Amino acid sequence: MKTLAYAAHDSNEELKPFSLERRSLREDDVAIDILYSGVCHSDLHQARNDWGGSQYPMVPGHEIIGKVTAIGNKVTKFKVGDNVGVGCMVDSCQQCDPCNAHEEQFCNDGMTGTYNSKDRVTGEMTHGGYSQRIVVKDKFVLTIPDNMDLAKVAPILCAGITTYSPLAQWNIKAGDSVAVVGIGGLGHMAVKIAAAMGAEVTVFTRSESKKEEANSLGAKHVILSTDKDQMSAAKKSFDFILNTIPVPHDISPYLNTLKIDGSLVIVGVIGELPSFHTGLLLGGRRRVSASLIGGIKQTQETIDFCAKHQVYPEVEMIKMDEINTAFERMKNGDVKYRFVIDMDSLK
Repeated sequence: MKTLAYAAHDSNEELKPFSLERRSLREDDVAIDILYSGVCHSDLHQARNDWGGSQYPMVPGHEIIGKVTAIGNKVTKFKVGDNVGVGCMVDSCQQCDPCNAHEEQFCNDGMTGTYNSKDRVTGEMTHGGYSQRIVVKDKFVLTIPDNMDLAKVAPILCAGITTYSPLAQWNIKAGDSVAVVGIGGLGHMAVKIAAAMGAEVTVFTRSESKKEEANSLGAKHVILSTDKDQMSAAKKSFDFILNTIPVPHDISPYLNTLKIDGSLVIVGVIGELPSFHTGLLLGGRRRVSASLIGGIKQTQETIDFCAKHQVYPEVEMIKMDEINTAFERMKNGDVKYRFVIDMDSLK
């Protein structure tokens, strides 16, 4: 299937129109016309080769909402016309212990990313959601409930699962004291999801101006991390802290705010962090951990949770030819809180 798309051709160039061929249907494949594609900060990192390993041409996009147009002859879960989603991965070995435990993101053989990854059958590079259509193995296609607003769902497939997964893994429940560090693309979803779980949510921020925003998202309290008195008053306050800051920073000040047996989980930054004194952990049997998206089963759980509680990301709709401006705005923090591309604009 010939497919129009936007691709990065070099780490220093803007994304440009691109044409590619989607594969013919395999017996377990689902063909999808893409309606909406979310814009994740990792799309920018990958396009600019910030993490290394980027291969070009690259069609980014791993927050995909669309409609089924065809299915392979062994597909039973989906039918033509269904509303579906595709998240951060499109395949895994399906045989190792993590895969058998529905943790495909930790596949021992490495998950196959929705883009900038090698197809397990052909070895060709995968291309993502900044395109008209995509073909994906049925086990990695997600069901979108009929009551959801399709224009707002896409970021749930990355920002949503990235924040839901650790909250679920650490068994956050009604009455727990949860803090979120930062309220960007990830952080604003963390606040909404934790509040929907019944937790009492606090936001750590460096900006006084974000207090009203945090409250509107569901936070009960806001702490200025630059205010020593406020940070001191917050000592031993939280059962759980979700750290969504995407750049290297010192986590030491936040560790003091954990209760005994509290955990700080990192989901934002990829890279080295400044070291911290182990006494901050020893003094309360505290833990520092990290989390990477979630498996397909848990991603579906996230979608269903958001549908039940009507939790949506805050989105700004753009046209496909506005993607380079969106990348620059995202780089400068000028978005509240996620861009979504109306893929009808690519026709």
